[in-house]
Amino acid sequence: MFNKDRPSRREQRKEEREVFGRRGSATQYRLRESLFSIGDDFWIEDSQGQRVFKVDGKLLRIRNTLFFEDMQGNRVCKIQEKLLTIKDTMTIEGANDEPLATVKKALISPLRDRWTVKVGNGPDLAVRGNVLDYEYTIGEDGRKVAEISKRWFRIANTYGVQIEPSQNDILILAVTVALDRMAHP
Repeated sequence: MFNKDRPSRREQRKEEREVFGRRGSATQYRLRESLFSIGDDFWIEDSQGQRVFKVDGKLLRIRNTLFFEDMQGNRVCKIQEKLLTIKDTMTIEGANDEPLATVKKALISPLRDRWTVKVGNGPDLAVRGNVLDYEYTIGEDGRKVAEISKRWFRIANTYGVQIEPSQNDILILAVTVALDRMAHP
């Protein structure tokens, strides 16, 4: 029935606009994949266009493997496809190979794509989106914590990502890259 502790849908949308709106407090990133790069390398830029992370795709591997590196070339995390699974699955590991999260695609999702993100040391995330429009939302306990959109850019293979300030930016960006690999191989 009615839960007094849970905000109404109207209040929830107002809070989302304050975070994800035009002048919201969400951290913004741009992922731009190069069409002609060798090994699927690309950069992640902040809202000022400064390069923040490099995603280094490893060529000639049996399974899809990508490394996140900071501007000094230090490995921040690794994204790797799991082989021999029923559902599309990718794992995200930290700099010291500690498991951070596992991203799994739902078996049956007729109208919209859905994924679950099992986070090792935090609450799990749910991802819903539209593959054709390249629009996704990442939620935690029913509230939006990140938004992924291609509509903000006219450039091919470019995504915008807005992340709520209290979230782990590297984890959300790694989830975004994993989603792209699974939804658009």
